[in-house]
Amino acid sequence: MTKLYPYNRQKALAYAKRWAFDRNPKYYNFEKLGGDCTNFISQVIHAGGCPMNYEKWTGWYYVNVNNRAPAWTSANYLRKFLMNNKSTGPIIEKSNINEIQLGDIVQLNFDSDSIFEHSLVIVDIKEPRSVKNIYIAAHTYDRYHYSLSNYIIEDIEYYHILGYKK
Repeated sequence: MTKLYPYNRQKALAYAKRWAFDRNPKYYNFEKLGGDCTNFISQVIHAGGCPMNYEKWTGWYYVNVNNRAPAWTSANYLRKFLMNNKSTGPIIEKSNINEIQLGDIVQLNFDSDSIFEHSLVIVDIKEPRSVKNIYIAAHTYDRYHYSLSNYIIEDIEYYHILGYKK
């Protein structure tokens, strides 16, 4: 097994706080092209130390607006990448509300299909653990320290970042 390197949750959280209500000029703002949520979450994960995976169609990377993996900007493709990645980049396990940590990822499904449309990062957790006590940061509708309970959803998934592979 390839070595698993630690995800730097503090750097990921600092990035989320810095850019929650702004846009990093190094990345294109996809707000008018379907939303910027997953682009922002990918940036947060990358800021936490996870290297990009440059596999052409199945990877997770951003070079510029015209040279990026679908997983960098699409919630559904990011979900597929995270669930299946065994090589370079973030390594996760599907988790639950009792196992998540700050800097972990949440995805939301707003309707009755199986496609997750929104990506968020956990920035605070209060006890007792409940959707009301989980606070996130997100783009498209810019949020920081926003309760997960404010969303009307059909389904939710939590992804605990175990670390990354180089």
